[in-house]
Amino acid sequence: MTAPASRSPATPPLSSAMRTFLASEAAGGAALVAAAALAMILANSALAGLYDAFLSLRATAQIGTFVIDKPLLLWINDGLMAIFFMLVGLELKREFLEGELSSRERAMLPAVCALGGIAVPALIYVMINIAHPENRAGWAIPAATDIAFALGVLALLGKRVPASVKVLLLAIAALDDFAAIIVIALFYTEGLSVTSLSLAAVAVAGLVALNLAGVRRAAPYILVGAVLWVCVLKSGVHATLAGVIIAFTIPNRSASGETTTVLRSLEHGLHPWVAFGVLPLFAFANAGVSLKDVGLYNFADPVQLGIFFGLFVGKPIGIFGVMRLMIGRGIIAMPEGANWLMLLGMSCLCGIGFTMSLFIGGLAWEHADFAAQIRLGVITGSIASATLGLILLLRATGGARADPRE
Repeated sequence: MTAPASRSPATPPLSSAMRTFLASEAAGGAALVAAAALAMILANSALAGLYDAFLSLRATAQIGTFVIDKPLLLWINDGLMAIFFMLVGLELKREFLEGELSSRERAMLPAVCALGGIAVPALIYVMINIAHPENRAGWAIPAATDIAFALGVLALLGKRVPASVKVLLLAIAALDDFAAIIVIALFYTEGLSVTSLSLAAVAVAGLVALNLAGVRRAAPYILVGAVLWVCVLKSGVHATLAGVIIAFTIPNRSASGETTTVLRSLEHGLHPWVAFGVLPLFAFANAGVSLKDVGLYNFADPVQLGIFFGLFVGKPIGIFGVMRLMIGRGIIAMPEGANWLMLLGMSCLCGIGFTMSLFIGGLAWEHADFAAQIRLGVITGSIASATLGLILLLRATGGARADPRE
C-alpha cells in the first residue's frame, strides 16, 4: 500500500516535556503489567485466600454521624481512581488549550479515529451478545484504550517510531478516555440523590469561583474538590467523575513573574504517583482472576468473546478504517514519517483496553458474577492486541534509522 502524495508539514521535534511524559508513561506501563501479573500469580496460588482477604479489608472514614465504610477494593476503584481521572482531565484540558487538540485541523484525525475506535468495538460486542439481553450492559468495555499500557509497548521500539505516530496514539487514547468519562456519566449511574447532587453543584460553583477569582494555589481546589468527591460518591453518580470536574476548573494561566501554571504544576506532580502508584494498585486489585475452574468453555462465553473481539478486531477496524478513508481521500494528510503498516500497528495497540476496560466492566455488573468473563476478555484481548501491534510495528520500522530530532 502506498501513501497519498499529500504529506503533513514536517513534524517538529518532541519537546523535553513531551519526551519526559512519554518516557514516564512507558515506565508506568511496565509497572502496570508487573502488578497485573502479580495479581494473577497470587489469585492462582496458595495465597489466593490472603489476596481476597486483603481486598476485602474494610476501611472507615467518619466525621460525627457521617460515615463512609468500604472494602479496600472500592476505596481503590472509587477513591484512588478519582485521582487518575483528575490527571486525565488535566491532560485533556492542556491538550485542548495548547497541545495536539488545540485547533480543529490538529484535532480532526484523532477525534474521528477515537469515534471509530469506540463505535466499532461496541457494535461487535452487541452483535455477539444480541441473543443475551442480560449481557448488553458491557457494551462499553471494549471501547476503551489504556494509555500507559499502549505507550509502554510502543516504547519497546524506541526512536524507530516517528514522533507523529506517538503523539497520534496519545491523542486518540486521551479522547478515548474523555469519551469513557461521558459514557460512565450517562450509562453507569443509578439511584440518584437530589440532595447530594445539589451539594455537589454548590461545590462545583465553589471551584469555578476560585478560578474566576484568580486563585493560583492548588490547595483550595483540592480542599473543595474533596468535598465534591464525597457529594458525588453519595449521589449515585460514579465518584471518579469528580476528578474530571476538579481538573477542568484548575487554571492554566500564570501570574506575573511565574514560569508555570497551577495546571502544569499539578499535572507534573500527580503523574508519577498515578503511573507508579494508583494504576499499578488498581491493576493488582482488579486483574487477579482465578483460573482454577476455567476451561475451554469459558472462552466461548458471549461476554468474554464480545470483549476479546471488540478489543482485538473492533479497535483496529474502527481506527484504521477511519484513517484509511480520510487519508486515502486526501481529507487529512498522512502523519509525517508514517506508513500504512505503521498506522495499522498503532491502531492495534489501541486495542489494549486493560485499566479502563476493567474499570467499566466493574461498573457494568456491580451485583452480578461476571468478573471472570470480564477479566479474561480484557486480559486476552489486550495481550493479543499488544502482540499483533508490536509485530506490525516491527515490520513497518524494520531497518529504519532513529530520527535525530527526537
